[in-house]
Amino acid sequence: MKIAVYGATGMVGSQLVAEALRRGHEVTAISRSGREVPGSPAAAVLTADQADAGTLASVATSHDAVVLATGPSRTGGDHQLWLDATASALANVGGTRTIVVGGAGTLTVDGTRLLDLPGFPDAYRAEALTAAAALDSIKALPEHVNWTVLAPAPEIAPGQRTGSYMVGSDSPAGDHISTQDFAVAMVDELEAPKHLRQRFTVAN
Repeated sequence: MKIAVYGATGMVGSQLVAEALRRGHEVTAISRSGREVPGSPAAAVLTADQADAGTLASVATSHDAVVLATGPSRTGGDHQLWLDATASALANVGGTRTIVVGGAGTLTVDGTRLLDLPGFPDAYRAEALTAAAALDSIKALPEHVNWTVLAPAPEIAPGQRTGSYMVGSDSPAGDHISTQDFAVAMVDELEAPKHLRQRFTVAN
């Protein structure tokens, strides 16, 4: 399978590139910097922005799947820029299988979003609200867009690759997921789709 990964040098994207290569897939690592993904020299490298509609359409046409592993600015930048870039990307993927890395804040407990619960960290609220807006837009996409949103557990960080994980739909499946096992779950979904036009979540 030919897989294109936007945000390939990030914490999640780099693990996805490594996992896909581990399984013998052909990977194009896409980032604005155009840097090689550390530890994954076998990946082709492309310098591009998610907002570049023409490049994204070309990438979608030449790959079996596209992964959007990007996120809004965490340094005070305008989150609307990322929302617009994501909308542009999804408007240009055509029917190519597309997985978007979602946010845990939109998961629910007894019908209430995590981001609306008392004690949700203020430091992550803006990003969570932006992810929620993106999810609402994705759910409204036309039927021909073959999307899936994979949200992590409330805590995601580099750890160990165990190769196993628990799956949930709207509620957290657990408290934590390693970036390595999150990547395992994503490649599993690419290889054997079970959540077409759905959001799901995984945890260790």
